Amino acid sequence: METKPSETFDEWAATYRRDCPSRTVVEALANKWVLYVLGALRRHDRPMRFSELRRLLDGITQKMLTQTLRALERDGLVHRTVYPTVPPRVEYGLTGLGVEAGRLTSAISAWSVEHARQILTARQNFDHQVATAPEPVR
Repeated sequence: METKPSETFDEWAATYRRDCPSRTVVEALANKWVLYVLGALRRHDRPMRFSELRRLLDGITQKMLTQTLRALERDGLVHRTVYPTVPPRVEYGLTGLGVEAGRLTSAISAWSVEHARQILTARQNFDHQVATAPEPVR
């Protein structure tokens, strides 16, 4: 069955509605630590232990990493494997869905690295213009 252009537009426009389920997915993926965790797991291409992730992700707290991994597990992007050892060994790896999401986050990361210098220069130029702009006459 062929869809009309207006139906396609309506479906597309529905993603901007407050009640669209895709909003919760976008909110989850827009979190900086989610991007970094997915990227780390994808780049290493193997399950990683909590401590490995914590060492790799400079600046993340233990609490934030725990919350991020739990959210990713809840969303079906990460699987958690607990090994019955003393102490228990826990590893985190990407699910199939997580691998797909990791492709997106890797693209964002690559773009960020490639264009960081341009963005930083634009910020400096903007800040300089704002700082040196004449005051309005009162």
